[in-house]
Amino acid sequence: MSTGSFSTLHVTTSGGVAEIVLDNPPVNVISAVMMRELTDALGELAADSSVRVVVFSSANPDFFLAHVDMHILDQKQVLDELIAAAAPRGINAFQAVGELLRNHPQVTIVKLAGKARGGGAEFVAAADMSFAARESAGIGQIESLMGIIPSGGGTQYLRERVGRNRALEAVLTGDLFDADTAAAYGWINRAVPAAELDAFVDRIARNIADLPAGVVEAVKSVLPPADLSTGYAEEENAWSALIAGPDAVRLMDGAMRHGAQTPEGETHLEALMRSAAR
Repeated sequence: MSTGSFSTLHVTTSGGVAEIVLDNPPVNVISAVMMRELTDALGELAADSSVRVVVFSSANPDFFLAHVDMHILDQKQVLDELIAAAAPRGINAFQAVGELLRNHPQVTIVKLAGKARGGGAEFVAAADMSFAARESAGIGQIESLMGIIPSGGGTQYLRERVGRNRALEAVLTGDLFDADTAAAYGWINRAVPAAELDAFVDRIARNIADLPAGVVEAVKSVLPPADLSTGYAEEENAWSALIAGPDAVRLMDGAMRHGAQTPEGETHLEALMRSAAR
């Protein structure tokens, strides 16, 4: 794979395992460019029969994916191009990234060492498996504090993974969940001591890549992802109604003024968002 064309990703392959390192300083927000590059990278990997597993990690130990860029709608041209090129009918650009992960022919694994909020949390839940550092990882759907709801499939992934009652808790509180709680809820596979996370994920990825020919494909075919198209449409309609309102604009602009999308502000983003709302 040619990795030189990517500005927000680093892609390497070895022994049947591809590693994609997410790298969009300073806090790994999900920009339209990153979404386009993920789409391109996953498309290239899907066509590579030598790859059986794709592992995602972050170049920033504190932030896996902070969340979607709060100014992503200013990148409308790139979003429109994404929708035209890759999004299935009725699926928005954010949901399309999740669908790529959920339907990818190879096994997708997230190695979560830092925080994943909003679209970052959706990315984690869309992958086949996710393992998190017990001491440092956190995951949360913060959108309600921004005056919106998840729009990248988060409502649907949560209901499927953790059940309606816990999905309501995660979406309506906007709280950041620690790795042990996320694992107990079923949001991620398990929490692992931070010092062991790299070796743990590497072992799982290598063992899967070493399985006899046809096993990975057979398992993924008999355990397909659920069809979420109806839920996606409902999520998109609800999000669109809120994002156009004055509260969402006020809250996100206020958050940016208070330090959102900076390393300092993102460390305690939930408290920052609540302060910005006052």
